Amino acid sequence: MTSSPKAKSHFRKAVCSLAQKFHTHEHPGEKVVEWKFDAAGPLPTSIDSTSLRNKVALITGSSKSIGASIAKTLAAQGAFVVINYAKDSKSAEEVAQQINYAAITSTSDLASASLPSDHRENGENGQVEHPQSQPQHQAIVIKADSSTISGGQHLLQETLRIFGRLDILILSAGLMGSKSLSEIDEAFFDAHFDFNVKAPLFLVKAAAEVMARPGGRIIFLSTSLTAASTLLPNALCYVASKGAIEQITRVLAKDLGTRGFTVNTIAPGPVNTALFRAGTPQHVIDNIAAQIPTHRIAEPEDIAPIVAFLASPAAQWINGQILGVNGGYVV
Repeated sequence: MTSSPKAKSHFRKAVCSLAQKFHTHEHPGEKVVEWKFDAAGPLPTSIDSTSLRNKVALITGSSKSIGASIAKTLAAQGAFVVINYAKDSKSAEEVAQQINYAAITSTSDLASASLPSDHRENGENGQVEHPQSQPQHQAIVIKADSSTISGGQHLLQETLRIFGRLDILILSAGLMGSKSLSEIDEAFFDAHFDFNVKAPLFLVKAAAEVMARPGGRIIFLSTSLTAASTLLPNALCYVASKGAIEQITRVLAKDLGTRGFTVNTIAPGPVNTALFRAGTPQHVIDNIAAQIPTHRIAEPEDIAPIVAFLASPAAQWINGQILGVNGGYVV
């Protein structure tokens, strides 16, 4: 039984359509479809992957505590990381040295990943830029006061100068003061909203124009106190500023989501950091720990893996969410 000319034509077109995925194939009267593969570009990443290989991550306030743990965790997943500090250069350098030493001594593909040589798209104009210098390490240190708009701009510009791209922005730096209403003055209020709200928002605004798209990840840090039923009266400015960040997250998810970005917030509970312990009596810490099912407060290493997951391709469908990471302290 012979096939009709029409059936042969349909079969031929189907075969050619499949073949065009692998090589340029042309037939008279048909549009040429050219498939290109840039061998120098980054390795393709499955959308269900938690690997951060070849990603560039900028973490504000990452010289110690939660920020430092986030930087180390992202680096362990293959990301190039920017360690940011304002005053403590020694701590920042130590974090970078630990990451770079681990990358040198590790035999895993993640630790030995090379910086992608693909271009980044500069905003809406589509200009192509390449890094002015190739970084020699997986982690670099940049001094910048991320509590100010100008400091954030410097941090972003240096990241782009060195790495030539930005995939992940994590706003870890923040201010947590303790004053009740009768003690609050204008300077105290402004310091919290400048540091915790204004500076991060304008850094996100600038970064959104140059971040790799789609797939860019923006992650804020808040606190579980915004959802807690028991609060101390001296947490007013801190909690109010973090509440603002959570609402900003919801709105930006709708706005920047149109560009293929996700915007989420991690809201940790009590974490064993110098900032948390400062001025807090041990009996108060013990009382807080007793309210957590595991009877302990978190370590920074309990928070970082959740941030790393949100930064990964696997988290593409999590957007505009406030994730409480508190071990059941607030439910």
